[in-house]
Amino acid sequence: MKQLPGLDGEGRWDIPARLNMARQCLDFPPDQVAVIDLTGEQRADVTYGRLAEMVDGLARSLMRRVVAGDRVGVLLNQSPWCLAAHLAIWKIGAISVPLFKLFKRDALASRIGDSGLELVLTDEEGAKLVDDLAQPLLANRIGRRGADVPFADTGPEDAAVLIYTSGTTGTPKGALHGHRVLTGHLPGVVMSHDMLGQDGDCLWTPADWAWIGGLFDVAMPALALGVPVVAARMAKFDVDECKRIIVQGSVRNVFFPPTALRMLKAADARIEGLRSVASGGEPLGAEMLAWGREALGVQINEFYGQTECNMVASSCSAAFEAQAGCIGKPVAGFEIDVLDADAQGEGDIAVKRGAASMMLGYWKRPEETAAKYRGDWMLTGDRGVWEGDFLRFVGREDDVITSSGYRIGPAEIEDCLLTHPSVATVGVVGKPDALRTEVVKAYVVLKHGAQASAVELQDWVRERLASYSYPREIEFLDALPMTVTGKVIRRELKARAGKEQ
Repeated sequence: MKQLPGLDGEGRWDIPARLNMARQCLDFPPDQVAVIDLTGEQRADVTYGRLAEMVDGLARSLMRRVVAGDRVGVLLNQSPWCLAAHLAIWKIGAISVPLFKLFKRDALASRIGDSGLELVLTDEEGAKLVDDLAQPLLANRIGRRGADVPFADTGPEDAAVLIYTSGTTGTPKGALHGHRVLTGHLPGVVMSHDMLGQDGDCLWTPADWAWIGGLFDVAMPALALGVPVVAARMAKFDVDECKRIIVQGSVRNVFFPPTALRMLKAADARIEGLRSVASGGEPLGAEMLAWGREALGVQINEFYGQTECNMVASSCSAAFEAQAGCIGKPVAGFEIDVLDADAQGEGDIAVKRGAASMMLGYWKRPEETAAKYRGDWMLTGDRGVWEGDFLRFVGREDDVITSSGYRIGPAEIEDCLLTHPSVATVGVVGKPDALRTEVVKAYVVLKHGAQASAVELQDWVRERLASYSYPREIEFLDALPMTVTGKVIRRELKARAGKEQ
């Protein structure tokens, strides 16, 4: 494998003493295409020069209102203005706080209040959402012309972006990252797209840029690598719209969240012309990987990370064969271990300090920051096991089911049930049981018009996984509780199961 960006020839981090992410993302010829904008009626190609003008216009306006270290919200859909907003905030040494358009008032209020921000870069739609929570500044109404704004003299440890966790366990916490966070993502992004940066590469994701997966797995790395990034509005994932965007935007490289892949598979979609597909957030099984090779024409490269330290492991079909059920190998620059492994080799996935994409800490939560670490290791809260030099994700530490002495990861059971032709979505949790400690319970949503009995689904799992891990109880629901990023909220399902005793 060739040398990856952000690393030296020995695979160690190579980070300069002075670093500003805005400079990283704009240091290209002014006539080179940076963004392919599909948010309007027609495609518009935005060059690095034009993007720099947008950034400076915003930066000049911001400098009259905020100072270095202030937090500034960004409440914008995928668009060139969303990119320009973050870059302008970083350019002047302030801290951007990504916000999501689908947040309701309480969700916005908690993040705005916790971060202490007073200004939000947004548009007319976002201004109505912000209301009286903060001062909205319409990014798309600010002029581009004027004197160039100098880059703030920032270092890699200086705070640049405050990203809130999805809140699947407890109140969302703000993970504060320094200017080195973008560099920390580059090796894994390049790997997960089979050495991204080849001629004709063009990157897109249906994931919103308000989350670390959209902002730092796609949008900002694309700019920093000189790869055009597609900006397209998609209120909710739609298979036909997805195909249109890929064709109109000349997309060759896609980050599909697992939920999007499952929707494509359920629709029996076929997409041609892709060079790479990456996925992360939840593990994929052998069935989904096999479908990807047939329907997308590529090996789906899984990657692993979290808001606190992202892109730490990845598959890369250009360098090695994927191993079904595993999320890849450690990305160069990251040291990963499985701590306190049991007799089966399962333990706590941890990342060693010094990783460039590791957070500076939780915003104003020193005790929770300290609890996240054990010596030199950051605890992910996930359970995993080594299979050679591949890492297999078992499940969240608090999601792992203990039944009759076995520790059972829900992800594998969910993946198995999803291969059944009648199943649309599923969430698996442990239900308290006096005899077995817990029994496996599955909450299943069937596809429209499809039928399946609990016994049929139990047999489906029993025939494909270990006999002890099949769901002893199955309940059919119309919908599952989901986060805004499309992940099943197992915490709510566990609470529901706990009340059924």
